[in-house]
Amino acid sequence: MTVRLAMGHVDDFDERVARFAQQLGLRSIQMHAPTSLPSDAESYWPFESLRALKEECDGYGLLLEGFENIPIEHFERIHYGLDGRDAEIERYIRLIRDLGRLQIPFLGYNFQATFVWRSSYARPGRGGSLVSAFDLAEVGAESLLKDHRLYPRGLSQEYLTKQALWSNYEYFIKAVLPAAEEAGVTLALHPDDPPLDVALGGAERILTSPDALRRAYEVSGKSKAWGLDFCIGTVSEMGGQAAVERVIDLLGPEGAIAYVHFRDVIGTVPSFREAFLGEGNINPGQVLRRLVSAGFGGFIIDDHVPAIIGDASAGSASPTEVYCSRGRAHAVGYLQGLLNALEAS
Repeated sequence: MTVRLAMGHVDDFDERVARFAQQLGLRSIQMHAPTSLPSDAESYWPFESLRALKEECDGYGLLLEGFENIPIEHFERIHYGLDGRDAEIERYIRLIRDLGRLQIPFLGYNFQATFVWRSSYARPGRGGSLVSAFDLAEVGAESLLKDHRLYPRGLSQEYLTKQALWSNYEYFIKAVLPAAEEAGVTLALHPDDPPLDVALGGAERILTSPDALRRAYEVSGKSKAWGLDFCIGTVSEMGGQAAVERVIDLLGPEGAIAYVHFRDVIGTVPSFREAFLGEGNINPGQVLRRLVSAGFGGFIIDDHVPAIIGDASAGSASPTEVYCSRGRAHAVGYLQGLLNALEAS
């Protein structure tokens, strides 16, 4: 398929989200651990519920591209290598097979045991906009996202080292890839955000550099079902334009970039803040051209964006309010312009 823009990653699909996507001229959508689907201790997102959601998206003329992240109560033992992870893996394989049956081609995941960290969600940005920011000197013992539904529930108090995380990652990915290959589903790995080589919340981080992302690909045996959820903003946090270009060069020609989160930041770890496209570390046009030249042909989402006048800031509003925003419309329009210019040239 050709490079395309999608609405994503959406927590709750409803008519307002669908109409917003239509008004922006988008024709596909990605879901992010949707809260509207039923989940229990034994299973999550039953097949019939997945099919109903796909049909609802189809009814609005929106292709359901895939899902990203599952409820943390079904993945935390996998992260930490705890008893019960094999049962979590079996449920994950069941989901992979269900997505394959429905021809939903992507399932994104992360391997950051203590999830995303920020030191602020209301840092002043350009023109008084509000953006998220991270400064290692400002973070405490707890994450601002400690109440987020994807933050770990604390099943283990053990300090989690890089060595243990790599071991747990290898155990997981080698267990699920055969099912993904058979089902025709690509599993897309998100880099660690922030990409720090120090522990946050009692767990170290492993996916913190372009070379680490390449290592994760090699651990998979270079499986065709392994893909990168190429969060450009997170990779920009590693080292700006140079880091972003290195990831493209390492994984693009292999066909290992599954899809893209197209956002950016100003600064790199240990201190950065999110930014509008075009004012951050990268040159968006150059990055998009390099992606396409490397053979990328997947979908792009704008990811999280600055809150501008009239928008609610992240962390203070419902998912629908955050994703149907002026800041998002600006980012989508910016990316549409880049794609049109690239096609014209």
